[in-house]
Amino acid sequence: MPAIVSRLNPKSAAFVANAARMAERLAAVRKLEQQVVDESASKRDKFEKRGQLLPRERVAQLLDRGSGFLELSSLAGLGMHDDDGKKSVQGGGSIMGIGLVSGKRVVVSASDSALKGGTVSPMGLRKALRAQQVALENRLPLVYLVESGGANLMYQSEMFVEGGRSFANQARLSAAGIPQIAVVHGSSTAGGAYLPGLSDYVVLVRGRSSIYLAGPPLVKAAIGEDVTDDELGGAQTHAEITGLGEYLGENDAHAIAIARELLDKLQWDTAPPARAASEPLYPAEELMGVVPADEREPYDVREVIARLVDGSDLLEFKPGFGADTLCGHARVDGQVVGILGNMGPIQPAGANKAAQFIQLCDQTGTPLVFLQNTTGYMVGAAGERGGAIKHGAKMIQAVANARVPKFTFVIGGSFGAANYGMCGRGFDPRFIFSWPNARTAVMGGAQAGKV
Repeated sequence: MPAIVSRLNPKSAAFVANAARMAERLAAVRKLEQQVVDESASKRDKFEKRGQLLPRERVAQLLDRGSGFLELSSLAGLGMHDDDGKKSVQGGGSIMGIGLVSGKRVVVSASDSALKGGTVSPMGLRKALRAQQVALENRLPLVYLVESGGANLMYQSEMFVEGGRSFANQARLSAAGIPQIAVVHGSSTAGGAYLPGLSDYVVLVRGRSSIYLAGPPLVKAAIGEDVTDDELGGAQTHAEITGLGEYLGENDAHAIAIARELLDKLQWDTAPPARAASEPLYPAEELMGVVPADEREPYDVREVIARLVDGSDLLEFKPGFGADTLCGHARVDGQVVGILGNMGPIQPAGANKAAQFIQLCDQTGTPLVFLQNTTGYMVGAAGERGGAIKHGAKMIQAVANARVPKFTFVIGGSFGAANYGMCGRGFDPRFIFSWPNARTAVMGGAQAGKV
């Protein structure tokens, strides 16, 4: 395949200005992410007095050393208000992502019990459901690190139905043969008791785990029975009497070590087969300077692709037709993918080309990568007479019916129905990743203000 020849000059004033602007945006995102980490870490003394690891320390000990962790939905709930009327800390009170454990790629879903005792908020529930969806779609084992006071009852009307969906998902994961391991570091009560109950393997922590449908005060009020926490649902009770727990750890670190050993022993390989791969000809760090500081200024999506794909090689599909919408084949880490990218509004010809390309990739089992940066489908007399509706509808139908894995990157604006045609959230891509400059809406603010 022909290699893309970059026309960018990394030493030019424009490139330096672009990189500086993107660095500002990225720093703002990292600051928001760090707020959650700092808020959780501020409870360190409390955890250490109980002989426990902080939630993020649990995740770190679970993962293979130096392997990295792709945290997902870290800004979920940004700007929302909590039950006390104050802005909540984003993240939904949980930590979710993908990492390597004993050499196996797994999904991790951990309660951040340093925040409101790990109680589940509506956003936290959505993250838990998303973790299950990722595990099911990609056939990845799912490890739960549990310490939660259950659902935040202030939001029970918003969570009751979807809470049941999480149990249904657990049953479906088991039916699909996808392992689920629950490490219970503390409380897992009420409806949350069914999370370990529906898991395939349960690791308990002596003196810390407590799993029951109703705690001692509620049992006393309901049936007049006096019973201690440990007698009702402590770690030893579930390890020796009820049989709920398969393994008993002496502390957080020991329980996590058991989970790691268990994954090591499972006959489950999620690592992709080794493929010949090569680095792009241009460093990925230069992506910082690709996007113009002025968001209204268009840029060539090939400059992005040249810094993402193996050898910067791209075989363009119909390069002379519908040139505003780029389609082509490339390799990413050795895997052949079909790439679609925007260079402005999607014209009828571009939509027609994209629909055909998507269908051809689906026919050959080629995963699709969408690079969104578009103001929408082309409007005006020329667009309408050229068949914008008809060809845009073809593109939307092709995306909706494509069965191959789809991955979407929002690298600029993503407006109107073009968001749908470029595989927005409503079209169920496996993952959506947004750059710090990403904007998604029905239309731009300036245009909306004139309607």
